[in-house]
Amino acid sequence: MSKVQPKTLSGFMELLPNEQVLFNQMVDKIRTSYEKFGFLPIDTPVIESSEVLLAKVGGETEKQLYNFKKGDSNLTLRFDLTVPLAKYVAEYYNQITFPFRRYQIGKVYRGERAQRGRFREFYQCDIDVIRRWRVKYN
Repeated sequence: MSKVQPKTLSGFMELLPNEQVLFNQMVDKIRTSYEKFGFLPIDTPVIESSEVLLAKVGGETEKQLYNFKKGDSNLTLRFDLTVPLAKYVAEYYNQITFPFRRYQIGKVYRGERAQRGRFREFYQCDIDVIRRWRVKYN
């Protein structure tokens, strides 16, 4: 039996402890700044139903998604934080105070060719202000 050589997948990041400490300090500064201006933290799942994430996606973006099947479920790793935010607001609409000022810091995944300065797994930091909307029926 041959030995398996440990290796991080191309385009994915692992940090040594000293680097992780610096990374955590940077994220803490971002988080503190967001909260200073009244933004509230949320988190959404890294894995979503493909139906949700693919609802408004097409073209090149769809080719970059990590999709997989588990049992009868079609699942996709989130490729940004915007679509999960839309799902979150729709799901918790009656429990959110508007305008809803949210921030989210989380990993996202894109199945593109790894190259210098571009990763397949990376952190995205988002802030958004969501205003209550009204649906008009004619």
